[in-house]
Amino acid sequence: MVSLLVATTADPASIGPATALLALPSTPAWSEGPNLQGNKSYVAGRVRLLQLTDRMVTEDHLEKRWEAATGERVDEIIFLSRHTAVSNRPALTVHPIGIPHLLPHEQPPAGGRPGWAAPPCPRIGPWLRLLQRVAKSRNLVPEFEVTLEATHHGPETNVPAMFVEIGSTEEYWRREDAAQAVAEVVREGLGLDGGAGVGQWTSEHAGAKVLVGLGGGHYAPRHMDVVQKEGVWVGHLLSGYSMPMVEPTKEAGAPKSKSAVDHNDVGGSWKEAISEAVQTTRAAFPDGEVMAHLDSKSLKSWQRNAITWFLAQERIPIGKPNDYL
Repeated sequence: MVSLLVATTADPASIGPATALLALPSTPAWSEGPNLQGNKSYVAGRVRLLQLTDRMVTEDHLEKRWEAATGERVDEIIFLSRHTAVSNRPALTVHPIGIPHLLPHEQPPAGGRPGWAAPPCPRIGPWLRLLQRVAKSRNLVPEFEVTLEATHHGPETNVPAMFVEIGSTEEYWRREDAAQAVAEVVREGLGLDGGAGVGQWTSEHAGAKVLVGLGGGHYAPRHMDVVQKEGVWVGHLLSGYSMPMVEPTKEAGAPKSKSAVDHNDVGGSWKEAISEAVQTTRAAFPDGEVMAHLDSKSLKSWQRNAITWFLAQERIPIGKPNDYL
């Protein structure tokens, strides 16, 4: 079982941290690894660093391709990438991947398969907190915002996966100090510094609570408030746009006091998105207790009622902030 790090020379925010990582002292030391379909790789202990030459979001099932080429089974994939934002604000971000809200006929904007989500890498929460600590120690904060992003884009994979990104413009994608910070997080996080690593889910964590965030914006501020606390595990994060909900037309003459919305009639792919997010989170955290965390203030009352009803139907508990500690 190996951890597969993926970088691409086509992206300065990807190859920068990868190059910095290879230059850091490592236990054991890095050495050249096998060539995968024309792409170089490097090996250190149970970690594999694959350097692609093209966009990562279309490189589906790298875990299967690596196993076919080497015989080694991949148990997690960590992608190093750039982040873009309309605000252009410098940022260091972590997020799960998938597009569970898209319908079969819809075209994915950035890789993946409609209706699919990868199991979220259990390291997401612990690495967010590690990234915050490293960024502060390197004086990148407050210039850089360190944050979660909601679940989005590809590539498709069936093993636990996450993206670690530098944003949000080319100036910051090429920042050596940001690349060094990400490299340090990866080095410590995967135990390449000689330590135990950070964020690996084991049988010792059986029964621990795992947060699945529902609602809110792309940067999930209310979910972030919880995940920043030490010891919180985090799975998928579905922002409002990833839970499309269509309010059914109310019957003419229905009293205003009536709830009026039949939850079974709420349209959109929100139920499918929630089901996929919860199912894949459960797969990533065996024997964990997956609990939904609602950004209630971002939801209209009929949306909140419908989601609460659906979670009850599916026996998915709803947690309060302190429930995840």
